[in-house]
Amino acid sequence: MAASKASRELFTEGVRAVLQTWPVLQIAVDNGFGGVYGQQKADWMVDVVQQYFHDNADLQRWEVEDFLSQLLDQEFNTVVEDGSLPQVSTRLLELFAQWQQGALQQLQHTIQTLTQSKTQRAKVTAPPTQSDEESDEETQVMEVEASSPSVSGVPPPPPQDEDDGWTVVRRKK
Repeated sequence: MAASKASRELFTEGVRAVLQTWPVLQIAVDNGFGGVYGQQKADWMVDVVQQYFHDNADLQRWEVEDFLSQLLDQEFNTVVEDGSLPQVSTRLLELFAQWQQGALQQLQHTIQTLTQSKTQRAKVTAPPTQSDEESDEETQVMEVEASSPSVSGVPPPPPQDEDDGWTVVRRKK
């Protein structure tokens, strides 16, 4: 049982290596597509994917693609259209086949190759637009004359500095 558990953990490490080197998932995690818990979701995704392989016999590539696509869509609000799903799915199927055949040394070598060939993590940044630059420099506050006097008699709060670039509209007394 210990050898089986160790070999299963080796397959889990293989899944982790494949997913951590997948640029789509890297971008989703690094840029917060999954919210503040994006990294935890990516770690959870490793466990869910390895469990999916153990729970389903004779998986086809399209089934793995659909499963990964669904996970990314639901957890990271990300639709994969870069053509990487077939590659990632095939790699995972290859690792699982090595694990099933008991080729643990080959599996270990594949994992080492993946982790050594990790590229620099991709980072997506949008270039600032002219309107963004202008709104960062100074917040615009507009005053609007009220058509009728205030019924409550309570003076409006003093103008507040807004950092988010929105235009603040206040009533003029």
